[in-house]
Amino acid sequence: MATRPIFRRTKDAAPTRRLTSAGTAMVVGALLVLAAPGTAAANSVAVTVRTPGATGGPTAIDSSVSTSAQCSGGLVSSGGIDQSNGTGTGSNGNHVLGTEPSSDGSTEYTGATGVVGTDVTYWIAKGGSGGQVNSGFSTTPYALCLTSTLINHTQVVMNKANTPTSAATVGLVTASCPSGTALLGGGALVTPSNTGNLKAIASFPTFNDAAHDYGRKAAADGDTNPTAWSAVGWDNSTNSSNETYAYAICSGTGINVSGVTVKVRFTEAAGPSTGGTGQNTTVTCAGGDGNLISGGAAVSGGSVTTTDFTGPGSAGDHLNGSYPSDSGGNPAANGTTTAASWTAFTHTGGTGSAATHSDAWALCANDGV
Repeated sequence: MATRPIFRRTKDAAPTRRLTSAGTAMVVGALLVLAAPGTAAANSVAVTVRTPGATGGPTAIDSSVSTSAQCSGGLVSSGGIDQSNGTGTGSNGNHVLGTEPSSDGSTEYTGATGVVGTDVTYWIAKGGSGGQVNSGFSTTPYALCLTSTLINHTQVVMNKANTPTSAATVGLVTASCPSGTALLGGGALVTPSNTGNLKAIASFPTFNDAAHDYGRKAAADGDTNPTAWSAVGWDNSTNSSNETYAYAICSGTGINVSGVTVKVRFTEAAGPSTGGTGQNTTVTCAGGDGNLISGGAAVSGGSVTTTDFTGPGSAGDHLNGSYPSDSGGNPAANGTTTAASWTAFTHTGGTGSAATHSDAWALCANDGV
């Protein structure tokens, strides 16, 4: 005999219906059939921003300060830096030396090239001074801490070159992810840190292929699944000992990333063009792109996605920030889980130039899980 539906009526209430387990299964099955054709791929990628706040300095001419942020959960997919310059003529002197992964928050990967670390949880922000200092100088580090059901291991690939050794020339280096892995983010470093004129002026996603001149052209807005990361060193003067390091943060070996999509968002703006001024340029992940996992920044000669990277209009131009933010360019706070934008903070030296441009990249990921 078939089971009859049971109705209950309470005062001032419509009848309620209790389904049998067989009836429930039929309804759920019908809903699944209806939902399946239009169901979008899930995304287990999540990122939490970690920052301890600002560290003061540098406090002396031609010196540096290093500070770090740590992931208490998850693995570093990238990180950032934001510098405060104070006021007056000394404000031109603070500049980015490095935004880089680290094994412990102080050690830098500067030895042999190749895979230099796995499952890294620290990010270093390194600032330097030139011929002037200001009491307002400070450097703030950011770590973007990734969790993903699929991407549960990461690896850091480093490449380096003895460049730039001549004044106002581009010292570009590219680090590439191993075949079969996904690029998640990257970083840059220049050494030595006590010359004053040397700085890292670009850190951006790219492709290690002929179309991108093997990293000299940056990934463009809307590109998917870049494979490499480039860093650019820049010096006002000639120094034969200069080194530039590029870091690519990649998914771990043995993870099937065929269903992963990393979408690039990019914007370029003219300026800053007046001596002693700064500019924020912000780009945001669009709907359907996935979640923000990293970003990059540059001060350049412009058209960085269609031509080989060229330096800015003035030898003193530099970066003061590359960091996760809101759409208005405000830095993400510690513990933020909803950051969807990336900001480049660029600055001129004492001399302005109409040829200088500011570039910002955001990488947005969906792991399909």
